[in-house]
Amino acid sequence: MARTGESYSTARRHVAGAPAPVAHGGYRLRGGTHPVSAALAGVLAHHGVRAAGAELSEAVLFGLAGGPGAGYILWEFERDGSRPVVLGFSAQWQYIDRAPLAALQRLGVPAAVERTGGAVTAARTLGAALDAGTPALVWPDRYVAGYWHLPAILDGMGGHPVVVHGRDGDRYRLDDRTLAPLTVPVGRFDAARARVGSYRNLMVVPRPEGDVPEEVLRGAVLEAIADCATRLGGTSTSFALPAWAKWARTVTDARAAKGWPRVFADGHGLAWALTSVWEGASPAGMTGGHLRDLTAAFLEEVEPLVGATAPAARAWRAAAAAWHEVAETALPVDVPEFARLRELTAAVQQAVVAEGDAGAGDAEAAAAELWALRAEVDAAPPLTTPERDDLFAGLADRLRAAHAAEKAAVGELAAIG
Repeated sequence: MARTGESYSTARRHVAGAPAPVAHGGYRLRGGTHPVSAALAGVLAHHGVRAAGAELSEAVLFGLAGGPGAGYILWEFERDGSRPVVLGFSAQWQYIDRAPLAALQRLGVPAAVERTGGAVTAARTLGAALDAGTPALVWPDRYVAGYWHLPAILDGMGGHPVVVHGRDGDRYRLDDRTLAPLTVPVGRFDAARARVGSYRNLMVVPRPEGDVPEEVLRGAVLEAIADCATRLGGTSTSFALPAWAKWARTVTDARAAKGWPRVFADGHGLAWALTSVWEGASPAGMTGGHLRDLTAAFLEEVEPLVGATAPAARAWRAAAAAWHEVAETALPVDVPEFARLRELTAAVQQAVVAEGDAGAGDAEAAAAELWALRAEVDAAPPLTTPERDDLFAGLADRLRAAHAAEKAAVGELAAIG
């Protein structure tokens, strides 16, 4: 995982084959890559939903939710001096619930959407859904939820959707792309749901009414592909492919307000930014990585249904390779401190995903070392000024290559249908 940037599930398959799904209280834990699409796949499979004779895979649901996205933000926080990078690799990444709702709407699957500011009402509504045997998608704050063992500076910084699929006494049963049982105390999790004001206590409960007809699935796939091509092919420098070109320019632009040579002139915060680029683009992070391989898998799986998707799938595989090079350049493994950051990030994910509750101690220990080392190298990055400038130049080149690969891939998407 640390060397290749693969997710735990993928890396494990290379060594030991695909793990058998584990049932936790009647809900099947299947792992996954992207929080939204993995959650949808788990819930719809729990309800026995099938389309074209098979369960809806994570890859297909990723495509139906809008597929890949584009977005880049370099934050500068005065409160702690951190300068993290946020990357938007999935559709509608800037809006919390639009992607899962888009997938469900395209499939014709009804869903209840609950938004309440009251903790008591939110807990009661979630409990009612669980009592009815309907797992729910919820959006807890990662820091407050606790099992990723994040530092306090990330309190209130948000999180991704997870599935709550049951309750054992004073603990909720969760699925966060996990392969082993994972639970969180009810009080802590209720607080995590309420932590972020913009989507406090948001809950989406899919309530399918049967299988999805093949003609509905085909129409949904074609609509999602066309929407993705239009969205990514737009002119926005924040939410379309031009975001990558803008980022590539600022990495070496010393005059721009957000130019990296200017922002990181004193070196402070650079390691955080570089690590967040690697985490954001790598499946070893918490949000699934660049997701270009998942896009290709979607296109490969739907070819029997809509035809002529192979050229687009190959183009997105090429884009995936380009983003892998971006991640490798941002946090080079030949720098010992950076290599250790990668190892510790992978260790935390392995403990959470593979072991769930049983890995809590390992996750906590790895996370403690990880965040201590991040703080250390963030204050004094292990790069000389010439090394830093060379890294910036290399990163800009890799970003331009990724941008070019995605332009070609979007062109192939636009040709489908």
